[in-house]
Amino acid sequence: MEFDVMTRATTWDHVADLARRTEAAGFSGMLFTEGHQVPWMNIAAAAMAAPSLHFSTGIAIAFARSPMITAEIAWELAQNTRGKFRLGLGSQVKAHITRRYASSFDKPAPQMKDYVQAVKACLSAFRRERPLQHDGPYYKLSLLTEQWTPSRHNYEDVKVDISAVGPIMVRVAGEVADGIHVHPMHSMHYINNRLLPGVAEGAARAGRDPSEVDLIVPVIVAAGDTPEDRLTPIKEAKTTIAFYGATPNYAFQFDDLGYTGMRDQLRDCLRSGDSARSEALITDEILDQFAVVARWDDVADRMIARYKGIASRLVIYLASHWREVDPKVLDRWGEVARAVRKAA
Repeated sequence: MEFDVMTRATTWDHVADLARRTEAAGFSGMLFTEGHQVPWMNIAAAAMAAPSLHFSTGIAIAFARSPMITAEIAWELAQNTRGKFRLGLGSQVKAHITRRYASSFDKPAPQMKDYVQAVKACLSAFRRERPLQHDGPYYKLSLLTEQWTPSRHNYEDVKVDISAVGPIMVRVAGEVADGIHVHPMHSMHYINNRLLPGVAEGAARAGRDPSEVDLIVPVIVAAGDTPEDRLTPIKEAKTTIAFYGATPNYAFQFDDLGYTGMRDQLRDCLRSGDSARSEALITDEILDQFAVVARWDDVADRMIARYKGIASRLVIYLASHWREVDPKVLDRWGEVARAVRKAA
């Protein structure tokens, strides 16, 4: 298993500094989310500063861009990182796609399937394997003259991954994607009983081996050598689980584990602003289902035991402000990263 840091786009100077620190600590790479900034320029700055790292988007917003634009960006990043880039795509939600990006949003799973196939058709045309021709229900591409075709390079096998939670999108991932970005709110029950069977079902539709689909897994971790040290990260972990658990898309996981009605309680807390009650609802038993809580010396072993043989890449999730992390804490994470990479 590889071991990455998740971060958001920031200034080029900050991300270059973070990349150098991440590389020196022993991480495998950096995964960029797309929020208030696009990730592409930050990846370029980080790659220049730390050329040994791998880079991915987890996720870049798909429906806000033409498949051709997305493919061109991925092609350029693959070339300039010397093959150390993976394109991770996500659908976002309808309000953002239609009202923030002024783009079209229909049924997300079939639209994502068509989008990925369109991106792959572009990449195939860039490799000069066949003329550009994609005639899908949402995206139609048929014009790419030599003048407008990106130059070939030595790193043309660009991996295209998608985020997925529900059964339909999970099957789409198994059918057309190279990897799946697992949601940070996940239990092993969900992975073993919903995610992996869904990926296998989708892969079977395409005549693929499900092992061809890499799992990229962000992990919520609360680490500290003493109970007092773990208080703040546990609070952050419970807050994160409560936030996601209040939404319908993720609430079924509570039901699967026997915590029926938990989503409705968390939703009421969210609406009323009662963060103390929502944190209390996430008991230590629930926390252990969705997060790794451990002493620093035990974190790597816990992650290896939980994910070895399942995940291709692990990602530290609670890491949105890595440039501000105490160097001693970053060193501890580096020890975890090196241990996970060595064991795998």
